[in-house]
Amino acid sequence: MSVMPLVRQVAVKLQIEPEVLERDSLKAYLEKRLRAVESQLFLLTHRYGVHNVEELDELIRAGKYHEFEAFEDYFELDYLQHQRKRLLAALEGV
Repeated sequence: MSVMPLVRQVAVKLQIEPEVLERDSLKAYLEKRLRAVESQLFLLTHRYGVHNVEELDELIRAGKYHEFEAFEDYFELDYLQHQRKRLLAALEGV
């Protein structure tokens, strides 16, 4: 089943405009994804005692962590920060 007929069907049952259901659903989805990303970010930043990937990079350069220890987390942190920015930008448009 296509998404639009399903949205219309549910909107009729809820007695709201399909556009409202679509916008609110999209907003709820983006907020849920943002919470998941922020949760992962919190765990990574807490593990290293940093606020962002730049601070982690500084700690690696200073020798507090060896590159091989933080290699995967470094790239994961960078990816999650970009995801967070994209989700926030998308939420601004909803």
